[in-house]
Amino acid sequence: MELQAIIVEDEANSREILRNYLNKYCKGVKLLGEAANIEEGVALIQSHDPDVVFLDVEMPFGNAFDLLDKVPDRTFETIFVTAYNQYAMDALNHHAAYYLMKPINIDEMVKAVEYVRAIKEKENALEGQVLKITSMKTEGKITLPQQDGFQVLEVGDIFFCKADDNYTEIYLEHKKILVSKTLKYFEDALKDHAFARIHKSYLVNVVEVIKYKKGKGGSVILSNGKELSVSASKKAELLSYFQ
Repeated sequence: MELQAIIVEDEANSREILRNYLNKYCKGVKLLGEAANIEEGVALIQSHDPDVVFLDVEMPFGNAFDLLDKVPDRTFETIFVTAYNQYAMDALNHHAAYYLMKPINIDEMVKAVEYVRAIKEKENALEGQVLKITSMKTEGKITLPQQDGFQVLEVGDIFFCKADDNYTEIYLEHKKILVSKTLKYFEDALKDHAFARIHKSYLVNVVEVIKYKKGKGGSVILSNGKELSVSASKKAELLSYFQ
């Protein structure tokens, strides 16, 4: 799959380096345009609808996050390129697919491009298809520890689990159960079942997924109507459950 790309970077030298690296080391990437500031970047994105945007964090009169706020309904993936590692958490919170440090490591850039390509190919392949879940195992029971003992729950009755510090909220069709275990505990306990970690806060029963939305990091809608965010770093894992 050919990826349609845009570079948003205020330094001409950095744009040239990134352009040359993409041309030389990343086959199947078509560069649609380059922008030197936020306004130019927004205009390019809106006129070209790219697959991926290489986005510098620090720019005149704002930063990368200001640009992303101006494109709320985005379907492209974002690869941050910056000399400042203190923005890593903000990048993740803005659903970055990848985070590259300057000076750019060529191997890391190739990995970033291929990660985005894999996501886009899987999204495109799944559109309009009758889906099968690769792991349909939802039978079985799980015990939820409580102060006076434990509660036994059918695994298939769980729609999703949500992190709440050192606790986890277990969401069923009509109620929520708070358990004094971390989300990582339930991720491990349910690893052999059709449950995917889609976000730092969510573990979802993929059998209950009825819709996948591409925007930002993406989101899923469950059969009970609940919409949950999907982190860009977790997209590939979620999509791997479907074929």
